[in-house]
Amino acid sequence: MKALFSKSLFIYVIGIFMLTVITGAVLQLLVNDYIVLFSVLFIQFIILIIILLQIFHRYILPIQKASRTMGELVKGNYRARVHTSFNGSVGELSKKINVLARNLSELAFHEQMQAEQLSTVIDNTESGLVLIDEKGYIHLVNRKFLKMFHKTKQDFIGYLYYDVLNKEEIHQVVQETFLYEKNIKGFFTLSHNVDKIYIEVVGAPIFNERNMLKGAVLAFYDITDLKRIEVVRKDFVANVSHELKTPMTSISGFAETLLEEDITDAETRNKFLGIIHDESKRLHLLIDDLLILSKLEKDGFQLNLSTFQMEDLLEEVIPVMKKKSDEKNITLTTNLTKPTTLTADRNKVKQIMFNLLGNAISYTTENGQVKLTVKEKDGQIHIEIQDTGIGIPQHLIPRIFERFYRIDKARSRNTGGTGLGLAIVKHIVEQHKGTIKVNSALDKGTTFTVSLPINRE
Repeated sequence: MKALFSKSLFIYVIGIFMLTVITGAVLQLLVNDYIVLFSVLFIQFIILIIILLQIFHRYILPIQKASRTMGELVKGNYRARVHTSFNGSVGELSKKINVLARNLSELAFHEQMQAEQLSTVIDNTESGLVLIDEKGYIHLVNRKFLKMFHKTKQDFIGYLYYDVLNKEEIHQVVQETFLYEKNIKGFFTLSHNVDKIYIEVVGAPIFNERNMLKGAVLAFYDITDLKRIEVVRKDFVANVSHELKTPMTSISGFAETLLEEDITDAETRNKFLGIIHDESKRLHLLIDDLLILSKLEKDGFQLNLSTFQMEDLLEEVIPVMKKKSDEKNITLTTNLTKPTTLTADRNKVKQIMFNLLGNAISYTTENGQVKLTVKEKDGQIHIEIQDTGIGIPQHLIPRIFERFYRIDKARSRNTGGTGLGLAIVKHIVEQHKGTIKVNSALDKGTTFTVSLPINRE
């Protein structure tokens, strides 16, 4: 651009020189004195050069700078400015170019911010997103989608969807979204190592301002947890039905026998009545535990907090558990390191001890040992219950807190348990913002450690 204007200035100078020569040729016919003639022509040339330089610097040079600035703006350099102090139309033009540059710079800044915000939202959304154009090419994938499929953007961007997405269910969703021009749902599974992940994919068509289909957005939702909850719910219903059916069948069967048959033997009749009584007690315990568990899981459940001494609580728990342990010749010992005050739901903490001590005694063979230790450490009360019982296989420990889950189903029922005790304990501990840990070795014993914050407020 600078060379162009230098060439233009040179052409203007040549033009002035030619004009001076022509003027000299005309004056030669009128003036005989060559000294005067050359003086006039020289002065004319100098004056024209000065006028040309003034015009160049006042008009041509500012326009040159304005043109260069506009060229930078066209290239996207919105920081370019016209630096001139001239007034008039050229100065006004320069000011307006600078205003335009500032406006474009602000607009570009806001667009960049919006693009970054949109990119941040897309990348941090909890669902996987894929943008497909009307020809089937992938233009955008977000972080969650890449995490689901364990790949990179380079594996998807610019490719046809059916070349890089190898799930037939996804192909069907895309095809039906384009065909019917409405939201379409589909489901498929992904296998990562030994884990199976359930994915729901939703295809949504994209229309332009003329209501023409321009592409589709695919949203991928990880519904693995929902599937697990559904399985747990089904298992729970099946287990409740089974657990209720067993005592109800016994009660109904022996009651019918007593009603329909003339049983004169008092011993037999009392035996049947005893079975009915035991089964009704078992049914009552099961219903009570179900109600407790339902209450604990209910939204808005509130603990009845109070401050109490752990020694006082142990005086209520130990005599009851001691009687049960004596029946099996099990040694029950307690260890309270120092007087401890706890702010918690007193009845719920008592229930934790009853359930864990009851399990420890039930699953410990005769002449075994059960030890209860209560100590304070790091602002928490640690309740440790250790037994020398049958123990728990390591691979089954994560499942023992499931409702109705029993390691040894036959033995569990013989102990009179409902299969809900540990589930209740876990919920109570979680309501207190505490933790529960299990350490067990098969045929050597199990240790449950419950940690509760001292000041639960």
